[in-house]
Formats: sequence, C-alpha cells, structure tokens
Amino acid sequence: MNLLYFSAFRAVMLTGTVSAAAELLGRSQPAVSRLLDKLEGELGVTLFERRRGLVTPTSVAQLLLDEIERAYVSLDALKSFAARVAEGENSRIDLAIIPALASGFVPRLLGTFRSDWPNTKILLNVTLSAKIEDWAASQQIDFGLAETPFRRSGFRIDTFSDTPYIAAVPAGHPLADKARIGPADLVDVPFISWASLTSAGQLVAQAFRSCGVKYDAAYETTVSSMAYEMVKNGVGIGLIDPYTAVGELDERVRLIPFAPAIPCNVALLRPESRPANRAVDALLDLMATERDRLMKLLPR
Repeated sequence: MNLLYFSAFRAVMLTGTVSAAAELLGRSQPAVSRLLDKLEGELGVTLFERRRGLVTPTSVAQLLLDEIERAYVSLDALKSFAARVAEGENSRIDLAIIPALASGFVPRLLGTFRSDWPNTKILLNVTLSAKIEDWAASQQIDFGLAETPFRRSGFRIDTFSDTPYIAAVPAGHPLADKARIGPADLVDVPFISWASLTSAGQLVAQAFRSCGVKYDAAYETTVSSMAYEMVKNGVGIGLIDPYTAVGELDERVRLIPFAPAIPCNVALLRPESRPANRAVDALLDLMATERDRLMKLLPR
C-alpha cells in the first residue's frame, strides 16, 4: 500500500477536516480527498461519512487510526536510530524514567556524566511506568526505569532496586517518634497514598487488607513529591518512594519504616533491538553507584 494514503488519512483524523489536513501536508484539498478515496477503495471499507463538505470518521476509521499510530511509533524509532547512526556512536541517549527518579536522583548525575561524555546528548522523558513499558517494547528508548509488573515483551528486565516505601510523618505528629508504622497506626489519621491505578497503590491496599485494616486513604497521588509536600505542610501521613524520601530531606518530616514492608520495585528495561552504546553503560554504572549510596541513608 502507498504510505501517502495513510499519511493523508492520519492528517484528516488529527486535524478534523480535509482542508486542515491539506494545509498540514502542503497539498491541495482535492488531492487529499483523492488520496482518501484511493485508500477506501483499496481497503474496501468506508472510512468517512461525507455530508455538506464535512467528513465524519466511522468506527472503522477509529480502529485503523490505532493501527496507524503504532506504525508511526515504529517509524519514529527508525528515524531516531538513523539519526544516531549518522551522528556517530554514543552521540545520544534516549531514556525514560518515573517521576520519583526525576526530582533529584537523575538530575544530580547528569553534570558528572557530562564531564566524562561531553558530546553525548540526552533526551530525558519523565512519565508513568505504563508509558515507559510501551516505549521500551516499541524500541523507542535506550533504556527505561519503571515500576513492575509489566505486560509487554520486546525488552530485557533487570532489577534496579527494591528498597521499600517509607512512611513520611510530620515532625510534630504523635506518631513521629515510633520506630515502625503500620496500617493499624493510620486508622482515623489522614493518610496520603498512591492512586489505585498505580502498582504501588494496589500493593498498599493489599497490605492494609492483609493486616485486617480498612484501607481508607484521605488523599491519593501518582507522584511522591506531591505526597511529601503535603506531609511537610502537616496535611497527613504519606507513604513515599525511597528516592524521593532521601532526596527531599526536610526537618519538618520524619522518615519511619513501614511494616509490612512494601518493596518499591524499580526495573531497568533494555529494548532488545537497540544497538550497544558505551555511553548508556557508563550512565547506568553512574546511576547504580548513586543508588547504592543513597539507599544507605534511609532509616532501617
């Protein structure tokens, strides 16, 4: 099939009109309409309902767009690879990390890394674990750091860290002097937890159930730094990841181990078809060294 047909179709779906698609593609409106007609003819389906100059996508068009977007992701990955080859080995690193590692952990390392690899560019994506998994599976990144579990394939998985989540307590709170905090301590206490859509949120809810305590979070978030700020301002008690905990140390917050321990399982995702890159290996070595240093600072 002619990729130009799909390009015209995608442009119409993204812009909403044939005229806007034509402007985006640098073609005339009749030319784009002809491309759509040819695509419908080859597929043998109706992609758009046409009324008074307007086009309305059919359900088939929506399904086709999903498939085309996957193809464009692969094409973008191919373009990135070609650019890397043209620029030379180690010229660029594409990585994706969860927010917990973005507020302090990774940024602190980049200055040191640049002193050793001054000509290496870094594209740093900060997003949730599910998106990192998608990018790793579609070979769009050199590596990703995301929380388990994963559903897709196409990448190698190695444990990066499994240090448990830790309770953050306002310094003046009655629980601030405890050696351990568990679900029973949080009954009738404003609790700041993880959103149920995250793996951490599901693990926290399971920990409460296993202790026979009703899970009743007053606040939920997808970002640890948000929970830490709330604790710092006396809003409640939060359960945060170890990287945020050690990176956001503040005298207004006490860090106390949580029991039962809930591991913060961060995995290293390495796409299977990405070429070897010495700069990537150097950056990962630097991350591992800093991880080991920071985790020793947490209370046990």
